Amino acid sequence: MKAKVLAVLLVAMALGPAWALKPGDSLPESVANVKMKGVDGKEVTLKELMGPKGLLVIFSCNHCPWVKAWQARMVALGNEYSQKGVGVVAVNSNDVTAYPDDDMEHMIAQAKEHGYRFPYVMDATSDVARAFGATRTPEAFLFDAQGKLVYHGAIDDNAEKPQEVKKTYLADALAAVVAGKPVPVAETKALGCSIKFRQAK
Repeated sequence: MKAKVLAVLLVAMALGPAWALKPGDSLPESVANVKMKGVDGKEVTLKELMGPKGLLVIFSCNHCPWVKAWQARMVALGNEYSQKGVGVVAVNSNDVTAYPDDDMEHMIAQAKEHGYRFPYVMDATSDVARAFGATRTPEAFLFDAQGKLVYHGAIDDNAEKPQEVKKTYLADALAAVVAGKPVPVAETKALGCSIKFRQAK
């Protein structure tokens, strides 16, 4: 029995955290200054990317069907609000050894193809995702100007059918942050592929 419990714990550690930051939590200091290489070849940190209105961190990747379904909307929001005082970054935390389609070469191609006008960076240890408690791609974390989490969850309520979206969670949260107003919905269930965590060291 002890062996089975240990095996379950080891699998859980490999998969990543079973919790996530909650609204009101701060940007995790443990990873705020971690340098992550982007598709432009430059290294950036989350602290550097914080904008005067806040910071949007979206855990993403290249191969996930959920990312592909939401990608146009995700990129449109990122491009729009990066011009409105919100720092925006897409973070790929997947293990590229196990999933070669998520390597930097494919990241560069994806950012170019879909017109990313914000950083798309590699979380080379998966530690940034672990610090956030992120488990899905895509999974959004929006912080306000004070570095407090005000929205966590999905892009909207319909990945597959954009024309049938009724709840634009992330768009509403971004608009509220820029306007200095309370976010209407602070948390939703993140839907997507599981993050393919690198082995914790």
